[in-house]
Amino acid sequence: MHRIFQQFMDLLLSAEHADAFAEAMAITATALDLTCFAYLAMPQRTGKEPFIISTYPNNWVAHYVRSHYERLDPIVTQALESTEPFRWGLDLSARSISLAQQRFFGEAAEFGIRLGFTVPIHDEDGSVAALTFAADQRRPQFEKCIDLHARVLQLMARCFHSHLRRKLSHVTIDGILLSPRELECLKWASQGKTAWEIGQILGISRNTAAYYLNSARDKLGVRTVVQAAVRLAAAKADGQD
Repeated sequence: MHRIFQQFMDLLLSAEHADAFAEAMAITATALDLTCFAYLAMPQRTGKEPFIISTYPNNWVAHYVRSHYERLDPIVTQALESTEPFRWGLDLSARSISLAQQRFFGEAAEFGIRLGFTVPIHDEDGSVAALTFAADQRRPQFEKCIDLHARVLQLMARCFHSHLRRKLSHVTIDGILLSPRELECLKWASQGKTAWEIGQILGISRNTAAYYLNSARDKLGVRTVVQAAVRLAAAKADGQD
């Protein structure tokens, strides 16, 4: 398991786009005999579509997004309510679900998605995501993997989410695009962290952290990093992205 996890981290560190992230998780899931996975980041504003990376059948993913099933999906509902990993499936669900949700599970089963293990991810900024490992039927290999490696799978999900947000997320403030690193450093600065502390958190030097902070400040046309952090907070409150 150590070798598989190390390879996974190496793939994450080198990933620069969504397809590379999907490949990193797909390779690792296959090595663990997990059929497929899906990462879903919930939209923070009403009307926007969720962000999805998965190896689920493309037709199901397109149907899911088109039907706005994130509003109906019992798995998403539970992920929003809890930070604890959980197993699911029609025969595993202890909670009552509506007829519409039963039909949803039935549709998913037609695409080979019958049961799974989901890791909810709740960030400090209120955003929620979930990573699910799924299977088409109850198989000893799948159950054994979850039993043996639940904690590692949870760590993998969090690492996947963290690296994905850092490398692919961005914020536009009044038409000015901040890089993922500038955004990350500015977010920590808005929480009162110094350049040295930010460097320790992100594993970079103090000078590198200061460079990103100053770059964000200059792009935003303000005099101080504090003013840049205020501009960022205002943009998020206005729903800019």
